[in-house]
Order: sequence, then structure tokens, then C-alpha cells
Amino acid sequence: MFYRWDDFKSKIKSLRSLKTRIFILVLLVGLIPSYCMQYGILQNYEDRAISVRTSEVQAQLKILANHLITYNYLQDTSSPVINAELEQLSNLYGGRVLIISGNLKVVKDTYGISEGKTIISEEVVKCFRGESMSNYDADLGYIEMTIPISEKAALPSAEAGTEEVKEVVRGVMLIGVSCDTIHKTMDILSNKANILLLIMLLIILGFALLLANFMVNPLNKVTLAINEVSEGFSDKAINVPDYAETVHIIDAFNKLLGRMKVLDDSRQEFVSNVSHELKTPITSMKVLADSLLAQGDVPVELYREFMEDIAKEIDRENKIITDLLSLVKMDKKVTDMNITEVSMNELTEVILKRLRPIARKRDIEVTFESIRPVKATVDEVKISLVISNLVENAVKYNKENGWVKVVLDADHQFFTLAVSDSGIGIPQEEIDHIYERFYRVDKSHSREIGGTGLGLAITRSAVLMHRGSIRVESTLGEGTTFMVKIPLTYKG
Repeated sequence: MFYRWDDFKSKIKSLRSLKTRIFILVLLVGLIPSYCMQYGILQNYEDRAISVRTSEVQAQLKILANHLITYNYLQDTSSPVINAELEQLSNLYGGRVLIISGNLKVVKDTYGISEGKTIISEEVVKCFRGESMSNYDADLGYIEMTIPISEKAALPSAEAGTEEVKEVVRGVMLIGVSCDTIHKTMDILSNKANILLLIMLLIILGFALLLANFMVNPLNKVTLAINEVSEGFSDKAINVPDYAETVHIIDAFNKLLGRMKVLDDSRQEFVSNVSHELKTPITSMKVLADSLLAQGDVPVELYREFMEDIAKEIDRENKIITDLLSLVKMDKKVTDMNITEVSMNELTEVILKRLRPIARKRDIEVTFESIRPVKATVDEVKISLVISNLVENAVKYNKENGWVKVVLDADHQFFTLAVSDSGIGIPQEEIDHIYERFYRVDKSHSREIGGTGLGLAITRSAVLMHRGSIRVESTLGEGTTFMVKIPLTYKG
């Protein structure tokens, strides 16, 4: 039972192959027209042969009908000339001839069976009315025909005292013609056609196999090239220009390959940056600790100063680790989203209330403009990170006595959050890199300003997880505006 099921599955799998489908398609395209042509030729030959045989016999019967009238055969069947013609006709076509008189009596039967009997049939009756009949019985292999035996006679007309010459049916000839010779010829033709069809089948099988292999060969090249890349034998872009479809597939794969290379380079750079960022505070703490240990009598003030520096480095290390954990959570699947309905106005007010004291230390004014009440189904924690990071950056990279403006608005589908500042701005060539992990625009003052270089990466990940978008406009020395656009209803 299991073996049969496995065989069935393997057959189904082979039918799913493009090569198999092309093979079957070419086979059918070749065989069906060939078979139809064979059937059409044989059928046309049979129809033509029957038509010719019928016309030929009818011509013979019309001549014989004239002889029957001439020799008055309907009244006297002893004429050796007519009997010889009847026998000759019967033997020539392998059939049977019946001569029926006007009283529906059989006066002559070449088989000698029905003489003297009365025949009443629709065909005979119609023939006495002048309607000839011809019918081919394919099952019995006979053509049955009726021919009227008629002569011209002067008959009284409708006008008194006048006569009118008309064709008068005196009798009927009923003949059955054998089609054995036609059938034998058809059998010979059919056998030859079957042999020809078999030869064509073999040719079509070979052609279908070659064509299927030829058509699928570019796809095999694509598979081989992709396998070489996946197994690590090559990392170059592949090229199989045989079909437009393979070009599209290869283009898509090369784009994916390029994206994978970018991600791999980004991963290596990320690991390097993480190692550097985590190592730097540890190195600083070790230098401070070694300095304390190297001195014999350390004043309390110097000891306190060194310990404060060590505490700052620990805080910095802790912030890097916290941001890294946040980024790892952002990289997880969307199933980790905790979606609830949130008042964006209230959430923004709470976050700004927490950040305003930090801004006041640098005399930076933080304002909030709410165009309309906004409620959205979002992950409150992740959206809080978005708002906090953008506003914190606007404060950190601002000028003394500057300003930060937050504007919240919405339409029927999305809500928008715009965070503008009067800060130092971002050079145009740096804008494409600001969302990279550990990337800092002003590297010379990055340690003084603080931060880990992960804030915007976290922000962008949180926005994308909500199926939103983030863009930035900045003028160097004048300020920056971040625009966040997120659907009001989370669709997963």
C-alpha cells in the first residue's frame, strides 16, 4: 500500500515537471492532427468511393431500365438478353437485383428467392411516384437503390379530346450492391495509415523529447548557476540570456544576491561596530582603574573623579546594551507586536513632558502642535521609542537657545508626526546613511553629544513594523525635519 502511494506521488511529481508537460504537449500537438488527418482521409475515401459506385450503378440501371421496356420484360421474363444483363450486373457488383411490376409483384430476382412475391415498402412506393432512392448501410456494407422503369405514353389531358405525353412508371428495379471491394481497399489503406502513424509517432516522440530538453536546458543552466552560488563556489552575478523569462529570473536573483551581499557586509560591519562600541567603555574603565592602582596614595578628590568617570562609562555601556536589545526586539517577527488603541495626542504629551527638562538645560524650547485628536491601533512601546528618539536627537543636535517643534496630524487612513528643529542639520551626502547602525554624522563630537548611534536604526525598524514610512529633510546649519507616516489601523 505504501509503495503504491509512493509511486503515485512520484508520478504526480513528474507530471509537475515543465519538461514532462512540454513533452506531452508536443506529443499531443503532433498526434492529434495526424490522427484527425488519417480519419479524414479514410472517411473522405469511403464517401467518395460510395458516391462513385452509386453513380456508376445508377447509370447501368438506367440503361437496363430502357432495355426492360424495349423487350417488354415486365410481361415476359424469358428474354435471354435481359437475363444475361441482370446476371452480369449482379455478378459485377456482387449484389442482388429485383424487378418489380406495377402490381408490386417481383417478376425477377437474381437470387431466385422472392419471385412471385409482393413487396410493399416505402422506397418502392416512392419510386413508383418517380422518386429514386439510394441508401448506404455501413454496418451491412451494402448500397440499396431503387430505379423506376418508365416509358413515355400519351395520356388524356384535362382538356377534352386532347392527349398529353407523360413519363409513366411501369415498374421498379430494386438492387443491393456489395461494397466489399471498397471495404477491403479501406482496410489496406487503414493498415498503411496505421503504419505511417506509428512511424510519425516515433518521429514525434523523438522530436518532443529533443524539444523538451532544449526548452528546459536554459532553466537547468539557471538552476546550476544558482546552486554554484548557494554552495559557495561563486559569488558573481549570473547570466543566462536564452529566454526573456530566464533574464527576468536571473535579474531578480542577482538583485537578491546583491541584497544578500549588502546584508552580509552590513552584518560584518555591525559585529565590528558592536565590538568596538562595547570595547571602548571597557578600555576606558580599565585605563582609569589601572591609573588608580598605579598610584600609591590617591587623594579622595581624584579617587572620586576617577570613579565618576568609571560610572559614566558604565552608564554608557549599559545604554549601548539596552539599545542593542531594543534593536534585536525590532528585528523579531511582527507576531511580537502588542497592538492596542492609543491616543497619540496623550502619548506625545507624556513623552515631551519627560524630555522638556533635558531641553531646558540647553535653553531649547519644545513645542507641541496637535492639529486634531488622533487615535491609532499601534504598539505603544515601539511608537514611544520612535517619538523619544526623534525628539532626543532634535535636542542633542540642536543649537543653544534653539527650538524643537512636534506636529501631529491625521487623515482618514494615516497619522503623521513631524519633528522639526533648529539644529546643525545633516549634509546631503550623509542622509542615505543615517539609519545605519552605529553611524554618526558628526563623528568628532559624537562622544560629547552622547548616544549610541542606534537611535535612528531603532526608529526606522519600529516605523516599518507598523507598515509606515519615515523621511527626512535637512539643511546644513539650519535644521532638520523628520516626517513619520503610519496607518491609523494596524493590518499586520
